Amino acid sequence: MAKSQIEPGVPITLQELYPSSLFYKEGVSLRVTAMLRGYSVETAIGVIEDGGRSLKINTQNIRDVSFRVGSIYQFIGELHIEQPNNEAILQARTGRNVDGIDMNLYRKTIELLRQFLKEEDNSNMVE
Repeated sequence: MAKSQIEPGVPITLQELYPSSLFYKEGVSLRVTAMLRGYSVETAIGVIEDGGRSLKINTQNIRDVSFRVGSIYQFIGELHIEQPNNEAILQARTGRNVDGIDMNLYRKTIELLRQFLKEEDNSNMVE
């Protein structure tokens, strides 16, 4: 029997999510944070936006979260690429309201985390 493992969501900005990026792959686990620009209760589909980029979020598996357009949310889930138009939609497995977050500081934190992990990998290779 195959063992399934849930991968951690890689923190990214929406500016990093485009068809030729490393993150734009079917099934990749991502963590995204952005402002909710629209939400349909009937379809459980929301659209988040940050820095001129947007992403559809399927929230059908999320419970106990009230969605308010204009609020900032963080979602963790798996990316699905819809064919034939190559449109990305995140199948969210969890989400939360993060109103009050400093998005500029959050973006800087992602950069610093990647820098640290890269240096950590390099130092482990030397030992």
